[in-house]
Amino acid sequence: MAQDRSPSTAQALKGHLQQLKALRGPGCRPPPRLAELKAWQSKRLEATYADLAAQPRYREATAFFLDDLYGPKDFSARDQEMLRIVPVMARILPESAVETAALAIELEALSEALDQRLAHALAPGPIDEAAYGAAYRASSTPEEREHQIDLIEAVGLRLDALVRKAFVASTLKLMRKPAHLAGLGDLQDFLERGFGAFRRMDGSEAFLAVLRERETRILSRLFSGAARPFSP
Repeated sequence: MAQDRSPSTAQALKGHLQQLKALRGPGCRPPPRLAELKAWQSKRLEATYADLAAQPRYREATAFFLDDLYGPKDFSARDQEMLRIVPVMARILPESAVETAALAIELEALSEALDQRLAHALAPGPIDEAAYGAAYRASSTPEEREHQIDLIEAVGLRLDALVRKAFVASTLKLMRKPAHLAGLGDLQDFLERGFGAFRRMDGSEAFLAVLRERETRILSRLFSGAARPFSP
């Protein structure tokens, strides 16, 4: 019950949302090449996971990770929506759902901070594997990038557990109309896409194992200065 719940999870979610607001909220000035960098990274991720996206079982989950959790979209409106309703989420959703949201937003905040630092570190000229690798090494540590991969896996495992809870599915369905009427449509759609993608995948272990193996291999190659870090 809500009265038995520690406030720490909701406070963590609020803190990560405030980090995102500081990074990409109203009045922020992102690095000039941030949009270019995110578009380049999006194409890289599409190429790396084209095989998963081509499989009906994994198509929606791949799209959710690449577009909703780590994509070039402007998520600032959704961030503001979530910040407004953190107390409501903490009251009506189970602890596990709030923990999942907190991990997802922690992942976004870390990814946004790393992206902005990488964009600042880019040398003049077009982005290619060499320029990206140099900026990647100059702007982050292996530990930060490993934590990013850990968070990707943690969010996936939490989502996989949530889709098995009938109460969460019914709560999301009941929230749909009120959320849109209250101007929280972006947030509602985000939650439904993630929930639906993992429910239809019917088991995330193989999917998450592929993400971890590939991103860990790419991380290692980037920090070692390999000439073709994204090659299979």
